[in-house]
Amino acid sequence: MTKSQEPGVAVVILNFNTKNLLRKFLPIVLSSTYRNKTVWVADNASSDGSVEMVKAEFPEVKTISLKENYGYAGGYNEALKQIEDDYYVLLNSDVEVTPGWIEPLVAKALADPKVGAIQPKILDYKQKNLFEYAGACGGFLDKFYYPYCRGRMFDTLEEDQGQYDTEMKIFWATGACMFISSKAYKEVNGLDPDFFAHMEEIDMCWRLMRLGYVHYVCPDSVVYHMGGGTLANGTERKYYLNYRNNLIMMIKNLPSFKWFTAMLGRMVLDGISAVRFATQGKWFVVKAILKAHGEIWRKLGYWRKKHRNIVESSEQNIYLHDESVVWTYFMQGKHKFSDLKHHDV
Repeated sequence: MTKSQEPGVAVVILNFNTKNLLRKFLPIVLSSTYRNKTVWVADNASSDGSVEMVKAEFPEVKTISLKENYGYAGGYNEALKQIEDDYYVLLNSDVEVTPGWIEPLVAKALADPKVGAIQPKILDYKQKNLFEYAGACGGFLDKFYYPYCRGRMFDTLEEDQGQYDTEMKIFWATGACMFISSKAYKEVNGLDPDFFAHMEEIDMCWRLMRLGYVHYVCPDSVVYHMGGGTLANGTERKYYLNYRNNLIMMIKNLPSFKWFTAMLGRMVLDGISAVRFATQGKWFVVKAILKAHGEIWRKLGYWRKKHRNIVESSEQNIYLHDESVVWTYFMQGKHKFSDLKHHDV
């Protein structure tokens, strides 16, 4: 296949004040062996001179300057309106790619027109023998709609020993490095900007699944993620967005006969989490959880309007673990993906 016959791939890095990361990782992205690619930096109104640096040091990289910080979801939506290509790669600025990382993703996408999002195996940039928190080797939901990963359960990161090197269906692909057709992205109107950041990719993958798309992890493609490049780990803001957005995702995507009881169950579980954090003296996390639930119930009517496209009678097989990962992790000591009982998506 000649370069002109290969599908066009736009690698799009959304940036907000990560000039040093761009300088570090852009050369590696540009050296990727896939030929028919274009590298873009979409800038969320940075103040650190990121765009000027890219234009001066990497003239082959195309840039888009957004007028304000739209967050992850809104920023990508605004940027991708301006990019026409067969496939998009949504790539964090703190990801180190490997030379042949794009080719397996393209091959998987070409094999089945109903492939939705695909992610590579994500390893930790700082400890390259470990899976990385944001995505690891594919994302899933449990019966209470808590996200977890193949290779990462809560804060436990497994060592990569090739145990998950088989391709498989997943529920969600990480936004740290997501490969998706432009057609699929546009069919669901992209990411939900109300999320701002965190879990918007899970919500989009859920919406794509409702349209019949299937998501995969492709371990033949490997990248290394640093993590915390834009929004630092362990902050009140990060906890708030994670708890709030997980609840929004449930309200949007669950059928009416499920969402209310699921929400009540989550109030109990999140309350237990708050007590646990309080015993550890992490009152900023307790505050974040209370703030997240407060906003959900204050704006419940608004979030429910986003539910209108759900097929009420649909019985969706939307999780892989038949139990609560909170229970199996904290009460049964099952800290590995391979310890869980799963069924197909």
